[in-house]
This record gives sequence, structure tokens and C-alpha cells, in this order.
Amino acid sequence: MESTLNPGNGLLVNRLAYKDAEIQRGDVVIFDGRGSFLPYQRPGALDSLAWALRLAGKDAVYVKRVIGVGGDTVTCCGPDGRLSVNGIPLEEPYVLEGNKPSDLEFDVKIPEGRLWIMGDHRSVSEDSRALLGAPGGGMIPVDRVIGKVTDVIWPLDRRHPVEGHAPAP
Repeated sequence: MESTLNPGNGLLVNRLAYKDAEIQRGDVVIFDGRGSFLPYQRPGALDSLAWALRLAGKDAVYVKRVIGVGGDTVTCCGPDGRLSVNGIPLEEPYVLEGNKPSDLEFDVKIPEGRLWIMGDHRSVSEDSRALLGAPGGGMIPVDRVIGKVTDVIWPLDRRHPVEGHAPAP
């Protein structure tokens, strides 16, 4: 997620952000990757309880940016080299300088209740693109989202809000 987030950053996550609101394109979310990013590892009730109590599961938690929500079609790449959502090219100021929007071509329709997510450091990000052939097609279930990343709080001299740049409708 560089340069938006860097290794070792402490993050402030709003776990109630989606209690009464929908996940939006451009939001930076933290989610449990079991069953999607770890496609063959299914969470059980005991796993979920252990995770909630912070006794397990840190290796299954990911942070990525939402590019597409249920009903969207996400395509890469147009003649201009940009991603598009529902046929509208994206402005992506958050992509790490020097990275292309994607080296992989794709055209996916996001089912309701799922999200297409990508990292901001596209050349090294393992995101929805990496799991196109896996169960779920690299799309994460909305109910696996833990919360919205709102701020970098550590290190103290690098504190800043995490902006959600909304890609096209």
C-alpha cells in the first residue's frame, strides 16, 4: 500500500464505519482474508472468536483499497493505460509513482456482496488480480471487512489521515 501506507505504520481503524453505511470505492479497508485471499483456509466459529479476542489471525488480515463494489465492472486497461470502473477511466493519484495501474489485463463483473480490491503499490501488491482463478475470483466478501482505515498514527512524526479517493461510479 506504499506510499499511502508503509511497513511498520500503526493504523487507526474505524470498526463501526460500515455499521450504517456502505463501503465506498476508494476506501482503504482492513479485512480478514480467509476464504478469499487465503482461498483454502475457511474461518470457523472458534477461529472467529480467537481473532476477535486478538489471540490469533494476524497473518490473515490485509489492508487494501476498494476499487469496485457489487454491480461494478472493473477493466484493465484502456487505450490510455488506466483502469476503468463501469467504463469510466479512473484517476488514481494514490498509486505509487512509477507503477502502472496493472501489468495484468482483466475484465471482471463484481457480484453483489463482494469487493474488488487493489494495493496502491501495484507492482508488488498481491490483491484481487492475483486470485482471479481461485475460488471467489479474487473478490472478497463484504462481511469479511473489519473496518475502514482512517489514519496513520505511528510513527508519530508521520501521522496523517488516510484519504479515500473515490474512483468513478
